[in-house]
Amino acid sequence: MTTTNHFLRLSIFLGDGDTWHHRPLDVEIVFRARRAGLAGASVFRGIAGYGANLRIHTQRRLPLGADLPLLIVIVDSPEKIREFLPQLDDLELTAPVVIDELESHPFTVQRWPPTREGVR
Repeated sequence: MTTTNHFLRLSIFLGDGDTWHHRPLDVEIVFRARRAGLAGASVFRGIAGYGANLRIHTQRRLPLGADLPLLIVIVDSPEKIREFLPQLDDLELTAPVVIDELESHPFTVQRWPPTREGVR
């Protein structure tokens, strides 16, 4: 019998020009997720998009640094995601932060730092 695992997906929408204390905001969030021991975080850059200001950002017509859309995706247990959320409060995010419930086929999550178990 196969059981499904239940997770939450935290999706954070940003622009690649967003910063926090002179550091790219996406990098700051990824570092915070790692320090919090979350299973993983990925940053995806969009080739085009628009947000609340309705300005279209596109890679095709604008030079680099055109504030392309970014999406940070973090998936972990509901408890770990909910514990992490307060760590975003001081970042004063101006774009949506979305939480979805997920069901996943069973897999193994390797926590950082890896254990010495099984190492020869």
